[in-house]
Amino acid sequence: MAEYKLAVTTGSMTYAGTMDHIYVTLIGTEGQSERTELNNWGPDFVTGTTQTYSIKPKLSLGELLLVRLEKHSFLFLPENQWFCSKIVVTTPEGELLFPCYRWISNGELVELRGGKARKNFEDVHPKLIYSRKKDLMMRKNLYRWTITDPKIPHHLQFMHVSELPAEEQFSLTRTFEMKYSEARVAIALMFKGMLGSTEQWGKIEDMNDIFCIQKTTISEYVAKHWKDDDFFGYQFLNGTNPCAIKKCSKLPPNFPVTDEMVKPILGTGCSLDEEIEKGNIFICDYKIMDKIPTRMCGEEPLQMPASMCLFYMNPKNKLMPIAIQLNQQPSEQNPIFLPSDSETDWLLAKLFVKSAHALEFELVVHLMGTHFLAEVFTVAALRNFHPIHPLYKLLIPHFEYTLPINTLGRITLLGTEGAFEISTLGNEGSMELIRRGLSETTYSSLCLPDNISARGLESIPNYYYRDDGLKLWNIINSYVEKMMQYYYPSDGDVSKDRELQGWIQEVFTHGFLGNKHSGIPSDFTKVIDLVKFLTMVIFTVTAQHAAVNNGQFDYLSWVLNGPLLLRKPPPTTKGQSSLETILETVPNIGETARFAVLSLILSKKYSDMVVLRAHSEERFDELEPKQIELDFQAELFSLSDAIQTRNAELEIPYTYLNPTQIENSITI
Repeated sequence: MAEYKLAVTTGSMTYAGTMDHIYVTLIGTEGQSERTELNNWGPDFVTGTTQTYSIKPKLSLGELLLVRLEKHSFLFLPENQWFCSKIVVTTPEGELLFPCYRWISNGELVELRGGKARKNFEDVHPKLIYSRKKDLMMRKNLYRWTITDPKIPHHLQFMHVSELPAEEQFSLTRTFEMKYSEARVAIALMFKGMLGSTEQWGKIEDMNDIFCIQKTTISEYVAKHWKDDDFFGYQFLNGTNPCAIKKCSKLPPNFPVTDEMVKPILGTGCSLDEEIEKGNIFICDYKIMDKIPTRMCGEEPLQMPASMCLFYMNPKNKLMPIAIQLNQQPSEQNPIFLPSDSETDWLLAKLFVKSAHALEFELVVHLMGTHFLAEVFTVAALRNFHPIHPLYKLLIPHFEYTLPINTLGRITLLGTEGAFEISTLGNEGSMELIRRGLSETTYSSLCLPDNISARGLESIPNYYYRDDGLKLWNIINSYVEKMMQYYYPSDGDVSKDRELQGWIQEVFTHGFLGNKHSGIPSDFTKVIDLVKFLTMVIFTVTAQHAAVNNGQFDYLSWVLNGPLLLRKPPPTTKGQSSLETILETVPNIGETARFAVLSLILSKKYSDMVVLRAHSEERFDELEPKQIELDFQAELFSLSDAIQTRNAELEIPYTYLNPTQIENSITI
């Protein structure tokens, strides 16, 4: 009589264990075992432990295919979910890993697949085919798309975090830390008399009070250097939004900057055309803001000008702003502001540029470009990939907490009382900006090497986002390529993988709204194309999110460095501004406090943070993929060391793409 030994591991998160009855049935090619309760002497399913059990079926099972788990309540105890991490079964033929990594409720029946990852066409046994089909039908019924706006990415149907399946919700530890952090910050600001205050700032020095909630080395640096032109330029390369600037190959006709205007910066004998030819002139154009709806402030709508800013990379390799036009069409009421203007005129012009920069960053680059797209990748994967599929095993660790943070974010950021309701744009303008952002999003813009090339920034100095990002892209690409070469030996394997084709079709339809001009594929026929797309997905939900998320408190807690709200219209003439004008234009004390709380919460690190590819789940059972994982981690460690060595020499260290600072998924 064959004996099967089961090593059953209970998760380590709070309340993962259970006192309930757990039953198991082993299903093989020739038959199945008796339904057997897993019951040793003493507590069985204790949080963070592994218990071993022995099962001796009366009949031969043949090759082991499935492990069926059932959970039933103990006596009259209330509902008590159990988190099963994995089951390792020692069969007469050897060990098989059965990953689970999910919560199991009373009365629920779960069938686990084990062994080598398999694509749908590799299942030949009727029991496996039936089990796979049943599981995918259940998933498509559970994870349904919904449309709240036909011009933004679709999202999961659930409106509140509590409605999500248990395995998709935040851990109790994360939930507690999030609530505690928000409450602590709010209480600190209330004691300072800031939160809820409608008073205007009296002087700039008073804004330092915002750091009573927290401060960082960079946030303090920002407060001291926000006026500096070289620091202004630096942030367009390495701040919260490093993807907006591009090389200027020709001055736009609606931005009539002359040599005479910029002579004090370029120097005598230099011309704009010459510096453009040398590749030293760069531009940010916020035409995406043109005629965008804004919210009302009293009886008048606020204004968000579609500004344009010209930069010069000087001989000291410092990127300097040299001209700003606050609206798209030049006129006497739309002058070009210059560094040679009065200090407050120039500061005010830069303030409007940074406001447009910050709003585009938060709503398009960050929220839409990472969070919303990550949810599309996640929901499509949960609906189309069976857990035994190699791409499910590859991708699912990168989707942890994405669904709850997005479900929560739709309320706290874009709800009727959300954070963006008090921005210049309000909710209506914020949604319009997201719509415009998606319509302009292309596959190339999401692939960092293509993005850098399209913006002409291959050789601009001191661009650490590019330097670290391209290294990370290549490391991820190499990892994905090795994995795909193992699981997809030929292009034909890609073409006939129905689950893969279903996934990319839903991503194309629900994420990019079927827009063929975006360049997003709607199917795959070649391994090389699959590798690139998977590299983009993993890079987007890990590195790109870290680059645009983690510096929010550093750069935006000081309101003068990137206000999401400007209360006064842009200047239409020169020589009329003062320091008082700037203080009247920026958010009041209460609004500043609320934005600071937002920047802190959105960039906070939690105790259960998992860094890139450091997750504990064992999903791959084959030796070669396991070794590929180890090699990938080793390359990340090496890159981390190189970045730390580089940063030791920098006045402003760039840490956001250090692998030790990159989360494995979008969790905040």
